[in-house]
Amino acid sequence: MKIQKRTLFFILYLIVLMLPIYWMLNMSLRTNADILSSFSFYPRHITFENYIKIFTDSSWYSGYINSIIYVTMNMAISLVTALPAAYAFSRYSFLGDKHMFFWLLTNRMAPAAVFLLPFFQLYSTFGLIDTHIAVALAHCLFNVPLAVWILEGFMSGVPKEIDETAFIDGYKFPRFFLTIFIPQIRSGIGVTAFFCFMFSWVELLLARTLTTTAAKPIAATMTRTVSASGLDWGLLAAAGILTIVPGALVIWFVRDNLAKGFAMGRV
Repeated sequence: MKIQKRTLFFILYLIVLMLPIYWMLNMSLRTNADILSSFSFYPRHITFENYIKIFTDSSWYSGYINSIIYVTMNMAISLVTALPAAYAFSRYSFLGDKHMFFWLLTNRMAPAAVFLLPFFQLYSTFGLIDTHIAVALAHCLFNVPLAVWILEGFMSGVPKEIDETAFIDGYKFPRFFLTIFIPQIRSGIGVTAFFCFMFSWVELLLARTLTTTAAKPIAATMTRTVSASGLDWGLLAAAGILTIVPGALVIWFVRDNLAKGFAMGRV
């Protein structure tokens, strides 16, 4: 009886969780006129014209390409920067190490609006407005501290004897770090990459302000979905469904690493 109640609760929870996604899928398969004219739990006349418009209109599919470009750049920069920093925090004690670690986390806690004007003025001076690297670097301000914090927890779980044994065997630090140490924390790297991806993928304020046309992300494009009759709900829903897909794929590939991150208490 207890198992049946637990199963029933899980099914109910899953339905509530998936209901917004189902409703967005329902709207994406209907025309805007159909959505505004009648309430329906399922599309009576299925149409794919919303998806066709996204894949054929350059202002739409270029937004997805731009988002993927700067998200990938941000993930790479954040990991390359955070890996040696996290190693230093996990292996060495130095003057002000705890204060510096806390300072990194305070950057992550600060709202993006605080840094918006400095970023805009700085990038305007160097001609980086409306470029992918501008958004990627701006997101590093929040993703690097998060990456350092997560990776430091995974690295602290690796025994220091591995480092000492490798150095005794004649390994130089770059070779040891790349061939021995990083494979030990590949789960942590997967978890870190996931959280960097998710923040950069859904962040809107910096991405919209620092881009205009050439590097405009899909999040900014979705906020401008207005037709003569108002919001184009079907098109907006289709864009939302397509926006969920990359995140779902990333979660699928790092699901085991996420479980380990939760077990270690760093996620």
